[in-house]
Amino acid sequence: MRHPVSIMLCLGGAVFLSACQDNSDAQVQRALKDVNVIDESNLNDVMLSVADPNEAVEYFTRTLEQNPNRIDVMRGLARSLIRAQKTTESAQVWRQVVAHPEATPEDRVMLADALIRSNQWAEAKAELNQIPPTHESFDRYRLEAMIADSDKNWKKADSFYETAAGLTTTPAGVLNNWGFSKLTRGDTQGAEKLFVEALTYDPQLFTAKNNLVLARAAQRKYELPVVKMTQTERAELLYSMALAAIKQGDVTVGKGLLNEAVETHPQYFEAAARSLEALDANVKM
Repeated sequence: MRHPVSIMLCLGGAVFLSACQDNSDAQVQRALKDVNVIDESNLNDVMLSVADPNEAVEYFTRTLEQNPNRIDVMRGLARSLIRAQKTTESAQVWRQVVAHPEATPEDRVMLADALIRSNQWAEAKAELNQIPPTHESFDRYRLEAMIADSDKNWKKADSFYETAAGLTTTPAGVLNNWGFSKLTRGDTQGAEKLFVEALTYDPQLFTAKNNLVLARAAQRKYELPVVKMTQTERAELLYSMALAAIKQGDVTVGKGLLNEAVETHPQYFEAAARSLEALDANVKM
């Protein structure tokens, strides 16, 4: 009579062991899933930073096909398309992000960014207008400044550039853009001041160095500014200054600067040499 009890105990033990095994398997799967999420997150970061842009596009496209509702993957694909210089495709993906239930105002900012990059200014302005005024971010005001620039609303542009510069610890890029805006308006002194300020934050920013030279040349200041530069950069800046001088009618000054650029460059400076030859030919004629 004890056998049924023994059988029941054995069966009960088997059920218990099975339940423990199932529970253990479930815990293992959850743990593995957590690890996979961490690994995938790290991989996503790698793809967005150091991976080849086209490889990143392929990775996020493939991952999105497997996980069509994941907004983080959509964002990764959109950013990768920007890196791959496929701005129109990026804007299309950002529209999908904005339509997602988990979308944030910053996603719409990124959509506006992609639209500007693809030269769709009116669409970008419409997107920015939909963002609540309570959402304040560096990128939002940077883009607002660019839109105001395109509309030649200088007062608003200056206000947005100033706000954007105050919202980042690395304002060199936006200060350079602001300076270029002032340069195109003819405010050469204001532009020069902003380019100098940009270089205090990023002494390696060559576009700011070149723009600074152009702002000074527009004031007929034909000496290179005291900024950190390589020998190659020095030659290229002399070349930019020479062209600006010639354009303003200061041909003799420009010719001298072209000669100096050719002599300064550590290698053969074809563009400067060709400009010098063309200038000599015109003078002889």
